[in-house]
Amino acid sequence: MMSEHGGNVLEMALKIGVTVEEMIDFSANINPLGMPESLKTAIIDQLQCAEYYPDTEYRRLHAALAQAHHCPVENLMAGNGATELIYAVVNYLKPRRAMLLIPGFAEYRRALQRVDCQIDEYVMSEADSYQPDERLLMALERHRPDCLFLATPNNPTGLMPDAVLLQAIFERCRQHNIALIVDEAFIDFLPDIAGFIPQIAHFPRLYILRSLTKFFAIPGLRLGYLVSSDVMGIRAMKRWREPWTINAFAALAGEMVLNDNAYIQATHRWLAEQQRWLYQALAALPALRVWPPSANYIFLRCLRPEIDLQHALLKQRILIRHCANYPGLDAAHYRVAIKGEHDNRRLVSALRQVFGYG
Repeated sequence: MMSEHGGNVLEMALKIGVTVEEMIDFSANINPLGMPESLKTAIIDQLQCAEYYPDTEYRRLHAALAQAHHCPVENLMAGNGATELIYAVVNYLKPRRAMLLIPGFAEYRRALQRVDCQIDEYVMSEADSYQPDERLLMALERHRPDCLFLATPNNPTGLMPDAVLLQAIFERCRQHNIALIVDEAFIDFLPDIAGFIPQIAHFPRLYILRSLTKFFAIPGLRLGYLVSSDVMGIRAMKRWREPWTINAFAALAGEMVLNDNAYIQATHRWLAEQQRWLYQALAALPALRVWPPSANYIFLRCLRPEIDLQHALLKQRILIRHCANYPGLDAAHYRVAIKGEHDNRRLVSALRQVFGYG
């Protein structure tokens, strides 16, 4: 029952013989507030967009993203989710040697394998709290890879690396001209963190990946973007990809959601409350080892090896993300999304029942 990604709720519902509507999906890290009402209204009002081909250059979308990040439009490339852009930047760079932090998002490895890239692994473990430290700087010095993938916060651990270390990694990559690909797919959930976009002018081999699908709850529309001062690289990636990878409604979403301040503020209020509550409730269960989250999901280890936690919760119509297919993790590791209060309480209640706490 291990899927490569979260959100495969239909497959799991079919396996246990229930409908999707009967399931509570904690496996996908999507904002439980749902799609912004402003976007729902805009899509309904502009249904005729489906009758026309999108602009192949997506001029209005790129202009909106450039305005949001105060950068030239030439520094941006929107895509069909951040995943398309992972493959695009790897295909452009064609690294011969790359470094990956373990555990990490599976698509980095897949994209690198497609270009026959040698992969050096920087393995994080429970002993170092699944966080990189100065050893990563030494590894970069020793291996001198062509590129480094770095997720801030990490997926699946939900942990944010130390800010001083992040800057040191940036400087080390710049010093040795190592392409630094920073995945900031969940950084919008961290209102006090600016990320690396303000630094793109200082290093042309810095590539920032962003996603709009998680924060704005539009995974079915698929929309992400790449930010870099490597203008020639951006042009090349746009030139090589297939036309119309972004549908008209996804493009419309990107044109407007970053200006929906009411929705953004409501999301930050929800997360501040529910993140704290769910972390404390899970950490209070003796059968779990729980790591404090930075974003909208929580990483944990089940200390009861006789229990398959995903399978046990499926009996209660709750789906969580099994992390056994992440290199560096095993069948005891899981990831759960932070949802609304009612669903979060359902999860904690179900876990107490699984562990026999009454």
